[in-house]
Amino acid sequence: MPDTSSIEHSGTSHKWTGGAQAHHFRGSLGRFATGVAIVAFDGPSGRHGITVNSFISVSLEPPLVLVSIARTARAHNELAGRPFSVNILGAEQKALALHFAGRPGLQPEWVEGPTAPRLARPLAYFVCTPWAAYDGGDHTLYVGEVVDFNHRPGDALAFQGGRFTTIPESELGVEDLL
Repeated sequence: MPDTSSIEHSGTSHKWTGGAQAHHFRGSLGRFATGVAIVAFDGPSGRHGITVNSFISVSLEPPLVLVSIARTARAHNELAGRPFSVNILGAEQKALALHFAGRPGLQPEWVEGPTAPRLARPLAYFVCTPWAAYDGGDHTLYVGEVVDFNHRPGDALAFQGGRFTTIPESELGVEDLL
């Protein structure tokens, strides 16, 4: 494996030759199944929620997670420097994913917290304080330090190939393997 410790971003960006190439790139990325989450926070203009599928764990010590938010998202600029929650959705919560993706419908039920609001009854949640924000091209990568978390049993809502799908809960969770 090559040593990548000294590789830096060159600062140059790839220019797409046209819409078809960008569409094909997005379609290729869509082959990777991801979970679906809602990032929630209170900003200067009120409470916000953003549907995301770009969420990863970064570190166990300290406990850090990362969400990638499009710069075109209406609430993008309001998230900077604010506590937030990441709410992993269960398979039965597709209506919430659509609500926060710009198709309002089902009104969310909120749980107020001392750090940030979160949704009621998600499959899992992570309440975070701001750790760092990084330029990610047309997105910003927000890293949060987890100050509260929990999970419940259930199937997960997933997104793959431009469609919602379900990831069934396994009989044995990773916690039992450790």
